[in-house]
Amino acid sequence: MTDASTPRRDIDHVASGLAACLPALHRALDRQVTARYPHPKPPEGQLALLRFVAQHEGATVREAAEALLMKPNNVSALVSQLTEQGDLERRRDSADKRVAHLHLTATARERVSEVRELETVLIRHALTSLTEGQQGALGSALDALDALTRHLRPGAR
Repeated sequence: MTDASTPRRDIDHVASGLAACLPALHRALDRQVTARYPHPKPPEGQLALLRFVAQHEGATVREAAEALLMKPNNVSALVSQLTEQGDLERRRDSADKRVAHLHLTATARERVSEVRELETVLIRHALTSLTEGQQGALGSALDALDALTRHLRPGAR
């Protein structure tokens, strides 16, 4: 939240800067990963789903859709694609056969981990080119960026 002492133009400047910077940062990192990753990199939607399942093993399509801010039918289509590719498994719920729980295959788990490690290496290398003050500012901003992300989610106040 802002207080009365924070000029609106400062908030507008930060909002505009973040709206421009964050997508550019994501694209730059994505291009670096694509250029260095030895396997075909899945499209962004598939990769987002794989990452979600890696962190929430056994999640359902509905849970994934809610977390990824996607429609369940779109997530279901991604699940079908990833299942056909051998990256994802659907396991029926023992109590409710209509519900399937999502699990990564061993290969997919390894590749998601490889992509995350490559991203970390690339960002670590880029961070070393910054001043200590810039590195500290980015480190300090992590909690604020996480809070901003939560506030931008539907239903957030």
